[in-house]
Parts: sequence; C-alpha cells; structure tokens
Amino acid sequence: MVPFETERSISSQAVATWLPISRRLPPPADGRPVLVVVIDTEEEFDWSAPFDPARTTVANIAEQGRAQAVFDAHGVVPTYVVDYPVATTPAAVATLGAFQAAGRCEIGAHLHPWVTPPDDGVRPIEPWRSYPGNLPEAQEAAKLAALTEAIKNSFGISPVVYKAGRYGIGPATLPLLAGLGYRVDVSVVPHTDFSADGGPDFRGLPAEPLMLAPGVVELPLSVHFVGLMAGFGSTLQSIPARGVASRLHLAGVASRLGLLERLRLSPEGYVLADLERQTQAAFAAGTRVFMLTYHSSALLPGATAYVGDTAGRDRFVATIDAYLRFFLGTLGGRTSTAAQLAAELAAL
Repeated sequence: MVPFETERSISSQAVATWLPISRRLPPPADGRPVLVVVIDTEEEFDWSAPFDPARTTVANIAEQGRAQAVFDAHGVVPTYVVDYPVATTPAAVATLGAFQAAGRCEIGAHLHPWVTPPDDGVRPIEPWRSYPGNLPEAQEAAKLAALTEAIKNSFGISPVVYKAGRYGIGPATLPLLAGLGYRVDVSVVPHTDFSADGGPDFRGLPAEPLMLAPGVVELPLSVHFVGLMAGFGSTLQSIPARGVASRLHLAGVASRLGLLERLRLSPEGYVLADLERQTQAAFAAGTRVFMLTYHSSALLPGATAYVGDTAGRDRFVATIDAYLRFFLGTLGGRTSTAAQLAAELAAL
C-alpha cells in the first residue's frame, strides 16, 4: 500500500498560474457551433452533508434511459464520465454498457476521491480533500489508477476523457492523466472560483478549448457572461467583493438590470430561456464550442435540489429536449463526443 501523506499539498495559486497551456485551439473548421454533452455519472449523496465513503448507492443509473432516449432522437452521443461506485456496480454497468455497446454513448472517468480506493483512513474528510487535485500526488495517482482499471474491467475500454470530481484538478493531474492514456480533460469551469473551501480558482483562464503541455486537450464547461456589460465580465469579476460592493450585492443588482450575469449551460438551476440566452450571447461573441452538463443523480427524483419529484424530472428532461431542438435547429449547430471533438480540434 502507498504510504499516503495527510498534509494538504496543492498550492493556493489560481489555476491560471500553473495550468500548462501549450496553445489555444482554433474553432471547428466548418464554422458551425458544435455541442458536446457530458454527464457526471455518480452515486447519490447529500451535497450539503459531510463526505461519506459509505454512501455508494447508484439507483439513479436506472433512470438514465429517460434522457438517453432524447439524445438518441436528436442523434446526440453523450459522454458519461463514471465514478468508482458506478463502474463497480453490476446493474449500473449493465445499463450504461448497453448504451455503449450500441454506439449510443461514450464512457469516460470521474474521480470522487472519497469513494475511490485506496482509502487513507483519514476522518473526517475535510472539504478540501474532496478535490482530487488537492491530494498528495501519490494518493491522486493511486485513486486515478484504481478508477481507470475499474472502467477497463467493467466496460472493456481504456477511458480517454476525464473530469475531476468537484472540478478539482491540481498541478499533478495532467501529467498523471497523460501517463494513463487520457487525451481529454473536461474539468475547467471558466469564470468560476471554488477556493472558498479549498477548490480551484479558474478565473483568468480562457473560456475556449486548449492544448495542454502533456498532450491533453482541455474542453472547458460552457460558462459565459451575458448582458450589456458581458465584455467586461472577467475584469469586473476580478475586483474583490467587499465593502460597499458586497453590502449592496452588486452582482445580483447587475443581473436583475440585465447588465451582467454569469450563466452555465446546464438544466440544473437554469430554465430553457437561460440556456438559449447564454448560447446566443456566446455565439454572437465568437464561441463555437459548447458543452451541456448535468449530474446523473438529477434524474432520480429527490436525489438533488434540482429535481424534487417526477414532475420536476419530466420538466428537466423536457428542457434538455427543447434545448437540443434549439441548438441543432434554430442555431444550425451539430454535435460531437468529447473525444471526437478534441481530436478534431487538435488536428487543426
């Protein structure tokens, strides 16, 4: 067993100061907007409770066929990034494996360190330790290797797409991924700071596909500023929110006045109008690569704050359907998988 350290090892510097960017990748050659769908495919857990290694049930996987039917109808091949409990539960593997065998999905990896062996036995699991990139390199490497091997054994493929649990990449993550054969990372959340509980601060990074120095393509989540002051979003975000600005909640005021709002391309917490507005604004600003994301547990009523009952679940799926009709029809876009799009852009 690896003798794991227990001291926090990551630097507190913003990700932009250490991410090994080799070059910015150009937009697709055909000029059309392209959409990738990435689903964080994981166990059910209480997002407001302490991290519990014993909570590993994956009942939500049986519900994934509801959204998968919508993807099939639109010709979309989503990427399910699966974590260790999913990859080691036979029923979950059977459901997703059937999609995979029929060419209806792509399987990637999603590392939740608190439910992935080897367990270092440290309790309680403090929030900063839930970000895999915060762990000592040996520990992150061992957990990533265990997850990769579980996916190989269960799905018969070597995963090439990775998403860190809680978006928690660290300085050692990219070299580790490259060493295991991963070619795509989808962990970066532009214009977003998770440092309040020890997570990464992604502010200052370009919100576009990147070639990273280890030979890994970064496809960031779609997070964009919308409103009359959208062009100043990054600059204004860097101003510390304290004093008068904090007391007046200027971010909320700016949003209500239509001046500046940060939107993520996800049906979790956003309605269809938000998704369309975000996409149209980003497209007008030159963005051509988009990523729709959500958590698999959202399809199990009551498992998350986003879907409380079956009616909410049905609205959630209907929002995905309507957005795909908008993107592929109104916007004239196309779709790709994370691995295919990364290869396409890297070749340009």
